[in-house]
Amino acid sequence: MKDDCSPSSRVPISDSKSILKSELLSLLKTYNCYHEGRSFQLRPREEEGTLIIEGLLNIAWGLRRPIRLQMQDDRERVHLPSATWVPERLSGLQKEASPQDSKTPTEEPSAQPANKAEVSRGPLEEEEEEVPQLMRTKSDASCVIQRRSKSRAPSEAQKIRRHRFSINGHFYNHKTSVFTPAYGSVTNVRVNSTMTTQQVLTLLLNKFRVEDGPSEFALYIVHESGEQTKLKDCEYPLISRILHGPCEKIVKIFLMEADLSEEVPYDVAQYIKFEMPVLDSFVEKLKEEEEREIIKLTMKFQALRLTMLKRLEQLVEAK
Repeated sequence: MKDDCSPSSRVPISDSKSILKSELLSLLKTYNCYHEGRSFQLRPREEEGTLIIEGLLNIAWGLRRPIRLQMQDDRERVHLPSATWVPERLSGLQKEASPQDSKTPTEEPSAQPANKAEVSRGPLEEEEEEVPQLMRTKSDASCVIQRRSKSRAPSEAQKIRRHRFSINGHFYNHKTSVFTPAYGSVTNVRVNSTMTTQQVLTLLLNKFRVEDGPSEFALYIVHESGEQTKLKDCEYPLISRILHGPCEKIVKIFLMEADLSEEVPYDVAQYIKFEMPVLDSFVEKLKEEEEREIIKLTMKFQALRLTMLKRLEQLVEAK
């Protein structure tokens, strides 16, 4: 019993709640068995007697408003000036060469294709990045972004380079930097059990270079029944994920706007999925029940009033 009461035997869930380390490890074992053979298994370790769990945390997009991505990226690739890499420039230099240069050994013609191969592997190929993998539903540009051919003029390549920026390894066009991720689409971040809700939000927004700050968003635990609970700033999302079980069909963690979302208790959630005619019938029955209760209470207090009046008359007559 003393070991159970010691601080090292408990793991904090929030500022005011904690769980036994043995119970959490048991839940973690179930969680890892569910994700056996997949990359979503969590790894526990101890540092100075403190249990730390780390791994990937799935977070679903539940935004209603478009988000804006940053136009600058600190991981943007550095390109050499395009003029030094253009094959046409090289061919022009060869034409200007003197007749003595044409009497070169036979090894030089074989070196020319090698240079062209190096050119083809230069930044011109790097400029042709993959299409963004983050699913989107709305955009102020075309919904379909087609890959362009690899053969571009230097001026065109330079223009594209000015209007593109890297987000999490992908390059987005500045015209599509404002969009709404597809509702329910899932991303993940690598976190540990000591990271609070605000820290996880900051990590997620930095991953996708979202311009808005973490104070404008919130994480919600959304149940299959429709129940919706907001994670407090002092809570630990990875611990909450373990406590709610590994199955995301039953419980998911959603990223939502802080000012557009609200908690939905279980009593309300159980009525959300009903059709309006069914809900209207529920309201009618509740009104009928309310009227019956009003009549019952009215009759009860009328009876009590008559009893009190009779007693008062008896006391007056006795005097």
